Order: sequence, then structure tokens, then C-alpha cells
Amino acid sequence: MAKESKTSKKAAAAAAVSAGVQINIGISDKDRAAIAQGLSRLLADTYTLYLTTHNFHWNVTGPMFNTLHTMFMAQYTELWNAVDPIAERIRSLGHVAPGSYAAFGALSSLPDAPAQPPKALEMVRILVAGHEAVARTARELFPLADAASDEPTADLLTQRLTIHEQTAWMLRSLLED
Repeated sequence: MAKESKTSKKAAAAAAVSAGVQINIGISDKDRAAIAQGLSRLLADTYTLYLTTHNFHWNVTGPMFNTLHTMFMAQYTELWNAVDPIAERIRSLGHVAPGSYAAFGALSSLPDAPAQPPKALEMVRILVAGHEAVARTARELFPLADAASDEPTADLLTQRLTIHEQTAWMLRSLLED
């Protein structure tokens, strides 16, 4: 068991080396790896939701066109601006940020956008579910960031939770009679 622990520590130390420089920011190698993995899932969810929202912006039709077209543009712009800080936090922890559709597809908890654009209110329902899913992904990571005293990640997660919960509420309001 002690030998296995030494091997694990060596593997973690090797993974922590970035460009030949040991990372020592006060968060263990194991915690940094776990947090980076959780942030990778958050990045994949965020990018997938961005793409779906942008798709709906292009393809929305019907009596609510102008309202939804404008709302979706504000939402996809916010999501686009969110991906960089998430990816940069992964890099700050010494890990590679995923950046391909294949990687995002494997990591995301969200389904891809429908092949055929749905009706406007179905778009809203899909986006509500997407924002709620991203909030859950962020919330699942929060205890690990908190336990590791990773305040920058906790701050990022708090910001993302605020945006996704508020956006889901605003979208749900459109579905009420």
C-alpha cells in the first residue's frame, strides 16, 4: 500500500509539472486534477449551451421573434464570454483545457441542439433545461473547490451559478400563462 501511494504521488507530481516547472499554489496535485476535471465538464456544458443558444438565435420564428432573437443574442454573448475564464482557470491549475467538439461531446451533460429547429417556446424549454443542467454541473464541483481552499474556482462557480439560475428563471417566466 505504501508503495502504491508513492507511485500515485510520483504520477501526480509528474502531471503537475507544466513546461518543466513544478506548480505549488497551495492546492494538492490530486485536488487540482479533480477540480480541473470538474471545470472541464463545466466548460463543455457552457460551450454546448452557447452553441445551442446561438443556433436558436439564428433559427427562432413566430410572434415572439424579436424578443427571443434579442434575448438569445444577449445569452449566447454572455456564454461566449464565460468560456475563456473557465478554460484559463483549468490552465492556471496546470491542466490542459479541452477544446474540441469531440472532447466537449464526451464531457458535456447537455444534449446537442436539435437537428431541426423546434418551435419558439420549445427552444425556451430546452434553454431552461440547459441552464439548469449547467448550474448543477457547477454546484457539483463547489464542495471540492471549497474543501481545497480554491477560492478563485469557488468565485468563478458562484458567478456562473448566479448567471445560470437567473437566466433559467427569466426563461421560465416566458413559459407561464
